[in-house]
Amino acid sequence: MDARLNLFGNPLLGTFLKHLNSAGKVISDSALPAATQELVKIRASQINGCGFCTDMHTKDAAKAGETPTRLNLVAVWREATVFTDAERAALELAEQGTRIADAAGGVTDEAWANAAEHYDEEQLAALVSIIAVINTYNRLNVIVQQPAGDYQPGQFG
Repeated sequence: MDARLNLFGNPLLGTFLKHLNSAGKVISDSALPAATQELVKIRASQINGCGFCTDMHTKDAAKAGETPTRLNLVAVWREATVFTDAERAALELAEQGTRIADAAGGVTDEAWANAAEHYDEEQLAALVSIIAVINTYNRLNVIVQQPAGDYQPGQFG
């Protein structure tokens, strides 16, 4: 399977990805816990059907020490006992922020208030930003049908 466009060889996409990666770096350097960042990226990627990002972020999370049990249960986090209340709030916000077309009104006040109980303003800003950025990456990869499975942790720096 080949991608419809070479995301890494096309000059316009290369420039766009450079800026998107810079936005991602701002978030990764924030006070939002790294494990939460990866969980959010994995869940949004699962919802969006982005194999490339799901592959990348599960492998990066595993390399960073995330357990196989937690990685295997991200898709069913509501029924899983292995996530903290803060992580659950972040996953709920990620789901609602990813599925905005499915719900009139987008993210509920309840989901926002729950997240605000666990994260300060900077962390909430990072959480909102990471949801937006991963959804952008997902859409790029799904549109061009970027193949999944060959990613190596740390491949992009």
